[in-house]
Amino acid sequence: MPDMSAHLALTQLVPFAAEELDKNKVTPGVLGFVVFAALALAVWMLMKSMNRHMGKVSFEEAPDPAAEGTTPATPTGTSAK
Repeated sequence: MPDMSAHLALTQLVPFAAEELDKNKVTPGVLGFVVFAALALAVWMLMKSMNRHMGKVSFEEAPDPAAEGTTPATPTGTSAK
């Protein structure tokens, strides 16, 4: 029975909400545009800053200690040809 009362409540309340809503007055307006433009500008500035900081990074990878033992070494006193 709880489903019937929830369904009944939805069918009774939705038309009331639709009558109060004026579709001609509901728009994002200038405030919505300003907020969207501010967010877009902030993201653009963050991307510029990230690119600048990533350009300053100098990363040299340390040699792998496990790989050093697997490379064949030339014996002392002989030259590799």
